[in-house]
Amino acid sequence: MTSIETPRGVAGDAVLAAAAEALRTHIRDIHDFPQPGVVFKDITPLLATPAAFSTVVGALSDTAEQLGATVVAGIEARGFLLAAPVADRIGAGIVPIRKQGKLPGRTVAESYALEYGTATLEIHDDAVGPGDRVLIVDDVLATGGTAAAASNLLRHGGAEVLGLAVLMELTFLAGRDRIPSLAVTALLEI
Repeated sequence: MTSIETPRGVAGDAVLAAAAEALRTHIRDIHDFPQPGVVFKDITPLLATPAAFSTVVGALSDTAEQLGATVVAGIEARGFLLAAPVADRIGAGIVPIRKQGKLPGRTVAESYALEYGTATLEIHDDAVGPGDRVLIVDDVLATGGTAAAASNLLRHGGAEVLGLAVLMELTFLAGRDRIPSLAVTALLEI
């Protein structure tokens, strides 16, 4: 089974092309981080460049708006930096998806495998409910474990998960294979 792919026209071809160019010129590789053999995609140069960051947030916002999102879920930590301005631009609520032990109220949790370890995500048990239409936003789609866990958490609360929007997809890790029912919008495929 293959994953659902958001049509390229959702955010508009020109908007997507501008966002991809902003990413190509404002993302740097950090070798052997967080462990040997991993090439970390650092988005801090993008965050430090207002025009490039605005272009990327615009593309993500267009996708969220076109899909009819009423909630934007950001995955800790870089997903927060992207989800908040997207939610603000489209007038949607925001749900933080946090690492285990970081939320103060009652939570639901989901554990998953990373390309370099394991982790657990949590949301408040009342963060979403029936009728919420959620777009998950993060910086990178790698193995798909984080996205699958986030989707499961949101669906557990009764929300309709519309899809996943990311800055970059590391296609060689085949993350889409782990999330076949999730529409994916990647602004740049690597």
